[in-house]
Amino acid sequence: RRAPGVRHLMSKWLTGLRLAGYGGAYFFAAGAFMSYWPVWLRDRGVTDTEIGTLFMSRQLISVIATLSVGWIAHRLAGTRGVMVALGLGATVMVIAYDFSHSFLAIFVVTMIWGFLWSPPMPLYDGVLVTETRRHGLDYARVRMWSSVAFIGGTFVAGIAVDRYGPPWVLYVGLASIVLLAPCALLLPAAPARAAGAGHGHAAIRVGSLLRQPAFLLFLAATGLCAASHSVLYSFGTLTWRAAGIDDVTISALWAESVAIEIVLMLFGGWLLKRLGPCGLIALGLGAGVVRWTGMAFTTELWALVFLQALHSCTFAANHLGAMAFLQRALPAHGAAIGQSLYYALGTGLTQALVFQFSGLLYSQYGQLAFLAMSLVSAIGMCALLLLVRTWKGGPLVGADERAS
Repeated sequence: RRAPGVRHLMSKWLTGLRLAGYGGAYFFAAGAFMSYWPVWLRDRGVTDTEIGTLFMSRQLISVIATLSVGWIAHRLAGTRGVMVALGLGATVMVIAYDFSHSFLAIFVVTMIWGFLWSPPMPLYDGVLVTETRRHGLDYARVRMWSSVAFIGGTFVAGIAVDRYGPPWVLYVGLASIVLLAPCALLLPAAPARAAGAGHGHAAIRVGSLLRQPAFLLFLAATGLCAASHSVLYSFGTLTWRAAGIDDVTISALWAESVAIEIVLMLFGGWLLKRLGPCGLIALGLGAGVVRWTGMAFTTELWALVFLQALHSCTFAANHLGAMAFLQRALPAHGAAIGQSLYYALGTGLTQALVFQFSGLLYSQYGQLAFLAMSLVSAIGMCALLLLVRTWKGGPLVGADERAS
């Protein structure tokens, strides 16, 4: 009688390992690029305004890619093959970056890169939400390993840049990007019963969602919280370098922000029960006002340690709240398209606009550009307050759609 139980536990453990493996490969590269990509661009002669343009343009392409690839994956009733293809394409484009030296060449590669790099994240989160629920796993604890990998990528990139120079940002990222396609092959396949689910209903469901004030307010609140990181992602490392902070310490600051995020992930279920989805999103937006105001006025190391710790709220709490909202508002078979709408219209489109705005502000006002991100967080909080009054915690589509 114990054998089936052991097999069940082994199957559950292996499923968690397969799910965590892809996230680890993706986020190791994300850690290297997010913390040191602007340093690589500056080393290639790209100006601050051009950096903002690159980030904005990539985000705009990402919106189109996320929606179109998400729709394709939804119609195919599976994401694994799509993620394999995207992983192979991403590998090719990282290599192409190494041969790009003019702004035009970097811009062209960035556009293709944006199309390939962004869609896997919502697809992966859709698989993660569905499979953790199906196998009785804790979403936050599995997702936590992505954060661990992010720390690893940040540290390795920081050490590599410190010892060998900015070109090594690419090589560190490539080391894990080549693993994306193999790890995607190891992801659980869509359950057979979902193969026909959702056909003929996708357009109605999407149209219904986009006509729902609660869903639009959700996109605005979570999207603005994510977009408030724009100055940090584009110019945080450059600001700290200009203040005389060395690359190893900078990588430690990035790693610290994700390490404290892991702590919040560990208690994500407990917090969700007490705060609910909207409460978690509010925690992120409120922390954003404090974090960005502080970063506008100081580069003291002790202060940055505290402000980076708030990433546990501005990113992790907001993300967990968003995932919980989508899980309650959408049927299981709508995970792929729901995640794609969230990433494309919420975080993607909003962040694209704020990225360009950030580049222009930073080129004019430098570090004070962080103050604008405080305003972005405050506007997001206003949207969230309206969401609390509008959404009662139930599904945002009809019962017939959820049963289809």
